[in-house]
Amino acid sequence: MLTQEQKQEVTALCQSLIREKSYSGEEASAAQVLKAFLKAKGFDSVQTDSYGNVIGCIKGNRPGRKILFDGHIDTVAVTDPSAWDSDPFGAEIRDGKIYGRGASDMKGAVAAMACAVSNFARSGRRDFAGELYVAGVVHEECFEGVAARSVSSLVRPDYVVIGEASDLNVKIGQRGRAEIRLETFGVPAHSANPEKGVNAVYRICGLIDRIRNLPPPEQEVLGKGILELTDIKSTPYPGASVVPEYCCATYDRRLLVGETRESVLAPLQALLEKEMGRDPALRARVSYAQGQEECYTGAEISGERFFPGWLFAREEPFVQNVVAELRRMGFQPEITQYQFCTNGSHYAGEGGIKTIGLGPSLESLAHTINESIEIDQLHKAVECYTGAINALLST
Repeated sequence: MLTQEQKQEVTALCQSLIREKSYSGEEASAAQVLKAFLKAKGFDSVQTDSYGNVIGCIKGNRPGRKILFDGHIDTVAVTDPSAWDSDPFGAEIRDGKIYGRGASDMKGAVAAMACAVSNFARSGRRDFAGELYVAGVVHEECFEGVAARSVSSLVRPDYVVIGEASDLNVKIGQRGRAEIRLETFGVPAHSANPEKGVNAVYRICGLIDRIRNLPPPEQEVLGKGILELTDIKSTPYPGASVVPEYCCATYDRRLLVGETRESVLAPLQALLEKEMGRDPALRARVSYAQGQEECYTGAEISGERFFPGWLFAREEPFVQNVVAELRRMGFQPEITQYQFCTNGSHYAGEGGIKTIGLGPSLESLAHTINESIEIDQLHKAVECYTGAINALLST
């Protein structure tokens, strides 16, 4: 159980983080709050990498496993502050909850991780074998797992605990995510004489209809690898009296375990080749979207928008040890999986690192108006992370 002082400490840190607006690429002030806390708590090292990720480390007095607690410090934007019942960056407490952007997704978890590692090291006077890391990761909302690559290359963890909201249940996987671009290329002409050109929008509409009939892959635990149309744009825009010469549709593809860049595009490429064989005027291609943003450090972060899925077996010893320890402490975690994408796309999906998700609050509160976190869950998360440390260090 936490002392009253420890409860006040994690509550105050959560509030301090919420009060610093930290949209993706603007995380500098939240990073400073986290760095100041870790340094004040006597972490052996606190560093900031080129992207602006904050990485703090406490070492035990003997060599052993490395455990990384991962939480992102960027948030999605508040589009209409007037729709909130209180200041989105005020971290107001009422009805047993802290309100504000990032409370649930996921500054509460970051605060709980930092406090849990600090409390664990201090209570045992660092008498443990291993190294404990806390990472405040940037640009997760734009690039799940891209900035995390830098963290894992610096830390090289044996285990990762993702702090995304799980209602204190243990998550063992997630579907990944890819953004796919379908492009068609036409010939411009005056719209009074459309037969002189090739309308790229008409061509893409035909392809979209056929893509809807492609059967999605499916796996027992993670479900369907859905492919959903999310956006469509034509050029020129606005197209006054012009037959559009270009059109691009964006799809959101949810990825299953084992799917590769090549395997995901293969059925789409086969469909395009078949349709272009039928229609000599059709020119089309399919590819992954590329992303590029600027970090608050001035560095550029970029990458292909392909973030793999991952899944570990319920029977894995490291999973069962964490669950057993939490139950011994009086918690009743379920073993399940996330419905959304996380930095686990890199740690587990790309790196094969043993990873679980464990966080306070509900998945459904992320990105919402009046986002909040229950203070009781915040306090319990500190205890759960302490239990996870004990379980993983002994695995």
